[in-house]
Amino acid sequence: MLLLKLTRDHIPPEVSRPDPSSVLAGDPVHTTWNSETRGNLFAGLWHATVGEWRISYAEWEYVHIHAGHSVLTDETGAETHLKAGDSYLIRPGFRGTWRVVEPTLKDYVILTPDEV
Repeated sequence: MLLLKLTRDHIPPEVSRPDPSSVLAGDPVHTTWNSETRGNLFAGLWHATVGEWRISYAEWEYVHIHAGHSVLTDETGAETHLKAGDSYLIRPGFRGTWRVVEPTLKDYVILTPDEV
C-alpha cells in the first residue's frame, strides 16, 4: 500500500519506560504503535503518561501532537510547550528533558543515522 494512515487500529502496542537512570519525576509509561519501519526510518503513534526524563537525540524526529501537553526543555533551560495541533522537528544533537504534563499522544517520523 502506497498510502498509509497512521492509526492504532490492528497494531499491537509496544509498552516501555525510559531508562530508570534518566527519569527525573513520576513513572512515565510509553506506548508505541509503530506503523512503518524501513531501514532507518520509523513512523507511527506514541503515547506517554505523566513524568519527566532526560533526552539526547542522535536521530531526526518530526512530531505532531494530537492530545495532551508536554514540555521539552533544552540544555540552556529554554522551554517549548507541545500541545494538540502543534508540529515540531527535533534535530540530532538536541539534549534536555521531556516532561509530560498531561498524557500526550503524538505522530512521529524518525530518521536515525546510518551508523546507529
